[in-house]
Amino acid sequence: MTTRVAPGIVVEAHRLVDAARQAFAREPRPRALLADCARRLDQPLRVALAGSLKAGKSTLLNSLVGQDIAPTDATECTRVVTWYRNGPTPSVTAYAPDGATANVVVRRGGGAHGLTFDLERLNWNAPGPREVDHLEVEWPAAALAHTTIIDTPGTSSLSREVSRRTARLLTPDDEEAEATLSVPGADAVVYLLRRLDATDVRFLERIGSGTAARQGASGLTGPLGVVGVVSRADEIGAGRIDALHSARDVASRFATELERTGLCQAVIPVAGLLAFAAETLRQQEFTAFQALASVPVDELTAAMLSADRFARPDIPLPVAPELRAQLAERFGMFGIRMAVTLIRLGVRDSATLAAELTSRSGVDELRSVLDVQFGQRADQLKAHSALTALARVLTAYPGTSADQLMPRVRTLLADVHGFAELRLLGRLRTDELTLPPADLAELHRLIGGSGIAPHLRLGLPPNAGPEAQRAQAVAAVRKWRERARHPMADQLTTLACLTAARSAEGTLSMLPPAPEMRMGRR
Repeated sequence: MTTRVAPGIVVEAHRLVDAARQAFAREPRPRALLADCARRLDQPLRVALAGSLKAGKSTLLNSLVGQDIAPTDATECTRVVTWYRNGPTPSVTAYAPDGATANVVVRRGGGAHGLTFDLERLNWNAPGPREVDHLEVEWPAAALAHTTIIDTPGTSSLSREVSRRTARLLTPDDEEAEATLSVPGADAVVYLLRRLDATDVRFLERIGSGTAARQGASGLTGPLGVVGVVSRADEIGAGRIDALHSARDVASRFATELERTGLCQAVIPVAGLLAFAAETLRQQEFTAFQALASVPVDELTAAMLSADRFARPDIPLPVAPELRAQLAERFGMFGIRMAVTLIRLGVRDSATLAAELTSRSGVDELRSVLDVQFGQRADQLKAHSALTALARVLTAYPGTSADQLMPRVRTLLADVHGFAELRLLGRLRTDELTLPPADLAELHRLIGGSGIAPHLRLGLPPNAGPEAQRAQAVAAVRKWRERARHPMADQLTTLACLTAARSAEGTLSMLPPAPEMRMGRR
């Protein structure tokens, strides 16, 4: 994900945190918490992958990074929170609750489960046995340069403690937060869904319950950005060639249900297994797909009734059974069918096939959404997390000169326009918002749903000149101010219209002044 610099809110958050650090200079606990808060502002955006057990989080992480860095087999390492950061050389470190550390041995094998973190034999840097609190992985990957990805255990694990690890990171309850001064460890969340069940809805409601004016008296808020992913999308259509079309229908239903309640800003179907396999397509695999494409359609269809049948030695195909089994494990039956179909339609080299499969997996669309919703708003998301943490510290340690900072902190959390845009993006499809579809589409665009560049907000081509952008922005301000004054508009619709008007005004302020204004100043 790319990051668009918008330093104003980060500078203000830094100023407030630094002032609080001076006020608590002689108190170790709040000083340490505020130092962490300051570091958080300077670090990459933190995006957590969450979802139910076996939703495909680690596979999606590998596909987003484009490297095999996250174990996907059901070992102990998938039961702890794991932080993936950019680093000069690959390393994995285990952390105990008391801060002790141990280097983790990384093992590579064959097949789809090619990477394992060995947590059985850890040599801690302090005496005595310990449990692993979390893992930190450093890996040289361009995708991690601006984004730290946090892989979390399944929210529906049979072990309550395993599920609680994810809850503590993303949605610490009031009692726990009060005892530990915990705030959500992530700035944004990608939530993976295989089906929309009560567990998913409840967890998303816990995240969303703190992101708007619904936050409790404690001041605790959840991550502002939440994007849903219909994961393992190829399985929805039982591996058929039209599986992603079926997944898109499911994603549309999920989006309707979730966005109606404001729980997600977008819902995207992704075939994570295919996405990662396409990113790491080997020449040997491309040659195998070419050979399979030469098999008559009826014969290949009969051979691919199941993955087990496809890999059977007695099925006569021009690809060795061992390689067929590897293809089924790496690409899934949907991926094999898609690859063979693309070659039959004219794809002639491995690079083109990899690009086509990546596009059809849905991961490119997800990357685009993550860039728009998270990457371009990274400073706002990080500032929101830091201000939330600062509010928690000020509430827990009253009676110092830092108390005077609280009104400004609460004002920023409530009134910063970028925060308002993010909150509104998740509620555009709510039943409470009474606007025609065309106006909803324009509103989505104006508040940055398609990108925060001025021409994108205004619905203009990239080469549109300043005068055209200025005219469009002025028209938008007038339109949405007028809509906000409509006597029949309800409170939420009025707020949405005012948010759109402020977005248009902000866009106008980014444009160079009109020639007559420059002349007037002279």
